[in-house]
Amino acid sequence: MTQMGRFIPADGQPGELGVHSVDHFSLNVPDLAEAEHFYRSFGMDVEAESAKLVLRTAGKNHTWAVIAEGARKSLRYISFGVFDEDFPRFREKLERMGIQRLDPPPGYESNGLWFRDHDQNLIEIQVCEKTSPNEKSPFVNLSVPGGQRGAPMRADVPVIRPNRMCHVLLFTTDVDRAIQFYTQVLGLRLTDRGGDAIAFMHGIHGSDHHMLAVALSTVPGFHHASWGVDSINEVGLGAMQMADRGYSAGWGLLRHVLGSNFSHYVRDPWGSYFEYTCDIDYIPANFDWKAGHYKPEDSIYLWGPPLPEDFIVNSEAHSEAKAEVESATR
Repeated sequence: MTQMGRFIPADGQPGELGVHSVDHFSLNVPDLAEAEHFYRSFGMDVEAESAKLVLRTAGKNHTWAVIAEGARKSLRYISFGVFDEDFPRFREKLERMGIQRLDPPPGYESNGLWFRDHDQNLIEIQVCEKTSPNEKSPFVNLSVPGGQRGAPMRADVPVIRPNRMCHVLLFTTDVDRAIQFYTQVLGLRLTDRGGDAIAFMHGIHGSDHHMLAVALSTVPGFHHASWGVDSINEVGLGAMQMADRGYSAGWGLLRHVLGSNFSHYVRDPWGSYFEYTCDIDYIPANFDWKAGHYKPEDSIYLWGPPLPEDFIVNSEAHSEAKAEVESATR
């Protein structure tokens, strides 16, 4: 791998303040029953709680997503985690920057700090356990010696179940303003940019190449959440698992340039995606990664099938336009 920066002292830069994880996100979707079928098919643990779906990964109690029912698919909020000792510093920072504090969404109990970003997305900062990794995640590439069969029969393949959420990609109306907000307010660092249309940001306490990414659109929106598995084989098996359950639309198998991860994206019923991924680049807490600004052709993939024309399309822009037309004709 090309050297992208340098190691710095283990105690980091003096006075640095930053979130350590994307703790969870919340979406509105039009049909909770359809959502439950999609997420269970993907391999998530899904539990119904007070007219909402809670998504967890295999064998873990952590809530990665809360899905509620609404007129159309939209982001309700995204919650970031901080260490206990940093919480009062974040409160003071928001006050100093003149960022208006808000109440949590109705029915949601929280002692966190709530406010809106540059696109009016609802943001929470809360004290919670660090869920971003503290080292590069394991990558498995198993083989067998001669005289043995390497692949199981299809009937013997286990259900593919992701082990963690890796990152979220949001649509933004202004990539430069998004970078400014999330670096200056939340303390994320810019990892890389692809042309003028996409940017990737990581956490200062050690995280994957990106825990949050943003892509340019006419309106804000939710593009995808990425979920970690242990091997390229599991990425491929996950894609087949979803196709067998009726979800064949998407993109993959592919390898990204920025992030280097292997991926397959599965389109949900509302035009956003869940991604199986593995072997993404990792940025240690004491590493000063030098952000690059790369050509558009290096922004998406190194190899894989052609990029579908509708992949980087914000379905929420179409929903908003449709809602405006319907409202005007009433």
